Amino acid sequence: MGLETVAVAERTAAAAQASEERGNDENKGRRVGRWRRGLIAALITGAVVIPLSAATRPEIPAPAPAALAPLTAATLDEAYAANRANAAEASRMAAAHGDDKRAAADRAMADPSRRFLSFDGRGAGQATEVFGDLAHADRIAVLVPGSDTSIDTYDRFRAGALALHERLVREAPEGTRTAVVAWLGYRTPGTISATVLTADRAEQAAPHLREFIGELRRTAGRKAHISLLCHSYGTVVCGRAAADPDVADIALVGSPGTGVDSAAALHTRARVWAARGGDDWIEEVPHVRADLFGATVGFGTDPVSPAFGAQVFAAGTGGHSDYFRPGSVALANLTRIVLGDTKEVTRA
Repeated sequence: MGLETVAVAERTAAAAQASEERGNDENKGRRVGRWRRGLIAALITGAVVIPLSAATRPEIPAPAPAALAPLTAATLDEAYAANRANAAEASRMAAAHGDDKRAAADRAMADPSRRFLSFDGRGAGQATEVFGDLAHADRIAVLVPGSDTSIDTYDRFRAGALALHERLVREAPEGTRTAVVAWLGYRTPGTISATVLTADRAEQAAPHLREFIGELRRTAGRKAHISLLCHSYGTVVCGRAAADPDVADIALVGSPGTGVDSAAALHTRARVWAARGGDDWIEEVPHVRADLFGATVGFGTDPVSPAFGAQVFAAGTGGHSDYFRPGSVALANLTRIVLGDTKEVTRA
């Protein structure tokens, strides 16, 4: 059993034990102590184990991203075609390199039915995929993923976007057109790594998210209602980007914190929503910020706490990966938020 596997097992066991002890102040203090010890272990793992592992893995070759015209409604089809061609070439290069798994993932993205606004097969990979008629949509949801999301794991992220789009189509009022955008526009941190404990990746990602929302607004038009749906570490990204994007709603689900202590501190005109499933392990992670080894780790106030000031909605009994699961309470409420049916959102 490798050190990373041991770390995951130890954290899972600690979360289970903490769940049994919930509600007792003395035990809460012990949970914080365990979390701090686990934090140090994760930093050591991230600083030593993961870089060594990455150093031994050859980089997967892929072409540079396609050169595209500025994104507008008129250039969407051109962008879709160019990115499919780029994915097909990335698949050929990965296959020649001997990486059959990546070759298969890239090949799936090159399917004629897929519509990507961007694709970059280099390294862990990045991609932005559209579901629905983006140019004519009245209601648009942009999904921002959390840790361990890459081209190799993209299907699970895509499944959530598809589930949301299918529900939007089913529940949208007659005449309302919807679209969902799965935005894997940054290099996500690993769940077991030092990077997942700091805002560094979020700081790098935020300008790209702000720029993308601007492009989306120019493409879809001023009347389109845009919602940001942010999961896990993606909520840190959205927290860093919140002040600028022209969006109507920001929903934070499964959040470790946003890096600020209140919704007001996000400095956004959007309505800010938050939810956490009843079986989400992230509840056991204390929502604090602390200076450790010269770095600031943790992300501050829990977005579902009264102190944060978000509009808290029900997410059911689901776990950390269940917010976009078909039939879930969380997905039902996220659909209502995107459609603007805010009075129908069930509260926690």
